[in-house]
Amino acid sequence: MYLSDHAWPDLASYFESESLALVPVGSTEQHGPHLPEATDAIIAEGFAREAAERTGFLCTPTVSIGVSPHHRQFPGTMWVDGPAFRTYMESLTRNLAYHGIDRVIYVNAHGGNVEHLREVGRRLHEAEELYAIEWMWDESITDLIEESFDSPGPHGGPKETSLVWHLASELIHEDRIEEARDGGLASFDAETGRTYGARTFYDAIDNSDNGVFGDQTDASPEVGEKLFEAACENLVSLAELLDDQPLSALLPRERLAESEER
Repeated sequence: MYLSDHAWPDLASYFESESLALVPVGSTEQHGPHLPEATDAIIAEGFAREAAERTGFLCTPTVSIGVSPHHRQFPGTMWVDGPAFRTYMESLTRNLAYHGIDRVIYVNAHGGNVEHLREVGRRLHEAEELYAIEWMWDESITDLIEESFDSPGPHGGPKETSLVWHLASELIHEDRIEEARDGGLASFDAETGRTYGARTFYDAIDNSDNGVFGDQTDASPEVGEKLFEAACENLVSLAELLDDQPLSALLPRERLAESEER
């Protein structure tokens, strides 16, 4: 159920019977010469809307500008600062709570949003207002991604390229895929950009001239469909699991009694 497509009486009926919402969260930022700047928003909305279609749960409009200052050197990248993003997301989530939502899944597709969404969820949880968690699609299928690509890369690589190819093929610049690989950083691991244990870079351009990582030539729409189906199944299962829980089981537990603390 996509919120923006319905009139308020229909939405009132939803809030009377259901209490879960899916909130897609992406970004508008460079994803190399071959992918649109809407890549993360396309992916987040694709998962959220499909999961809503399969479950009947509510999907809100997509938050399409996130925390992306580390891509700012590339034309067109848009971002908001972390504190402003957290304030906005907290306010948006309280808006849903006002209508009766008490559990929210942030369907996230941008790594720069992760820590901020988790912080928002923690604040709302500690305030006992509702239960809100961040879900990142690629973290739900790490084994499948490793099996599918030799060099998946954390940004603009074959996993994102494959997903966008599956979801919005008309936006892919197929003639630039080799350029993306050759002008970026094809091999990326946990030690990239680290010196004596310190992370010595702040921006994507510090490690990649065209802003992307991984071998994009491994991408295909067929692999994208496989990734999409696997991750979407996990999102659906997560939503159904949260829906089955009593709210009391999701809110903070009581402080231990003094005798128990000892």
